[in-house]
Amino acid sequence: MQKFKERWEIKSSWQLVFPLLGLSSLIFSAYLISKYILSAIGLSQPSPEFIGLLSSFTIFLFAILLFITLKLFNVLENKWAVTYRWELIAIFIVFAITGSTAARISDPIISFLGIDGENTSGWIYWPIRILLVFPIYQILLLIVGWLFGQFKFFWNFEKKMLSRMGFARFLKD
Repeated sequence: MQKFKERWEIKSSWQLVFPLLGLSSLIFSAYLISKYILSAIGLSQPSPEFIGLLSSFTIFLFAILLFITLKLFNVLENKWAVTYRWELIAIFIVFAITGSTAARISDPIISFLGIDGENTSGWIYWPIRILLVFPIYQILLLIVGWLFGQFKFFWNFEKKMLSRMGFARFLKD
């Protein structure tokens, strides 16, 4: 455990929450993807074979997702200015929570506006949906980032992104 703490630069026990949350999220994601793939190929019956296949596939996908995530950490650790490596996990968790939440929040709003994906042309529906999700995502990114102790990182991230989009004049400090 000491080696793990040293690798992720964990100084206090409370910081272990981030690796545990990250690993449990990866396992859950691998499970959901495995379940979806198996049901898509017609194997959705709760039998011992299905459960064994689901377990094996989940472990396999978890290993792949963990490998990709650790590679991303190595690349982004040098690009993003973070003090400790465990902060990378917190940042990834914030991005995941924010993206999912913004998409969920936009559903009832777009329904309230009377826009439906089945009855409205995709050329109209998707641009409206993206224009609606974007500001929700920006606000949630700062709120969730603050909750995870990463407000400074996400505020700088927002300023950089919005200035690249031409909104620099609104971001004067």
